Amino acid sequence: MVPNEIIVGLDIGSTKIACIVGRKNEYGKVEILGLGKSPSLGVSRGVVANIQHTVDSIRAAVDEAEQKSGVEIRVVNVGIAGQHIRSLQHRGSIMRNTIEEEIDQKDVDNLIDNMYKLVLPPGQEIIHVIPQDYIIDNEQGIRAPIGMSGICLEANFHIITGQLAAARNIEKCVSKAGLEISELILEPLASSEAVLSAEEKEAGVALVDIGGGTTDIAIFQDNIIRHTAVIPLGGNVITEDIREGCSIIKTQAEALKVNFGSALASENRDEEIVSIPGLKGRDPKEISLKNLANIIQARTEDIIEQVYYEIRNSGFENKLIAGIVLTGGGSQLKHIAQLTSFMTGMDTRIGYPGEHLGKAPSDEVAKPMHATGVGLVLQGFMSAEKKNRKDNSKVSTHSEKTKGNFFDAILQRGKQFFENDSSD
Repeated sequence: MVPNEIIVGLDIGSTKIACIVGRKNEYGKVEILGLGKSPSLGVSRGVVANIQHTVDSIRAAVDEAEQKSGVEIRVVNVGIAGQHIRSLQHRGSIMRNTIEEEIDQKDVDNLIDNMYKLVLPPGQEIIHVIPQDYIIDNEQGIRAPIGMSGICLEANFHIITGQLAAARNIEKCVSKAGLEISELILEPLASSEAVLSAEEKEAGVALVDIGGGTTDIAIFQDNIIRHTAVIPLGGNVITEDIREGCSIIKTQAEALKVNFGSALASENRDEEIVSIPGLKGRDPKEISLKNLANIIQARTEDIIEQVYYEIRNSGFENKLIAGIVLTGGGSQLKHIAQLTSFMTGMDTRIGYPGEHLGKAPSDEVAKPMHATGVGLVLQGFMSAEKKNRKDNSKVSTHSEKTKGNFFDAILQRGKQFFENDSSD
């Protein structure tokens, strides 16, 4: 990959749309050039609910990112989430023609491409096919099959599917905003690239991305993604509970949650009070921070319970040495890491997206709420490098064949020369 190559990530969330522009510097590190964001007015729980409102929000975020970065944006990597996301395990295989030739990238690509032909329920499509490990002639547990010999190449795959209509609506919104999609990427996979270390993925870790409309989960162990899930609850349901419990409007409820909210009611004293301005000249309303924390803790516990259920359901509960990493806007709630650790019995930390970037990003970009956007940029660079390796492999194979044909032609001409000479 050449230095100064630009990749753009577009995070279409339920509360915000963020556009992040990244560049590879001369040292091969990713630097963030600009961030644009706008309120998400047409998305509900990760799914487009209003095309025009979503298009307007995308344009606003992209325009701001262009101004800050000085880059004209035309191609983007887009995240996809929502409760329609499903995952399954599947084993696929191909038979090779000969054992003499080594297994190469083309064989692996053929095996992966075959998985995209799986028959799915109507209205579903495959978003990602992720190899977990390979089997060559019944020899299991192989991580890197290229260069080995064998007739039967098999692999265990983690396959992520989504609703066809949801994916098409995202594509339609991006297209109407004058942009082209380079890749559609599952949001928890993107977030994992931004906040998880290689050591955590090796040891075993559960990434929990708490967004506005959904909570996304990705479980890694032995550097392999083992389980993905999307829970249709996020920070917006906490805001809604505050609105109803305190009898205030939504904007006030969101401001209360962000500025004074806590996931542990025991951390607040009874005498702590905050005053909310009244509507249209009415008297201000006083709200107990202890009562506010009780409302937040009750709903946060619901989310954590469902997260813990998914972790147990994955079968890897006892193998996650690195515990849980919380990220996303919802992870900025005070004391949420302590509550998660208490309820699950697992070590918990907050994941910040600046950890894998070459140059220290601005404070705005380094917030957990932008983990998905930064991850989309990082995933874009990984995909581009993978494509370059494939192209180079094809060129190398072609040149080897050309070289072989060249020497074959010389040998053939020499053979004909000696045959003609002996006949004379």
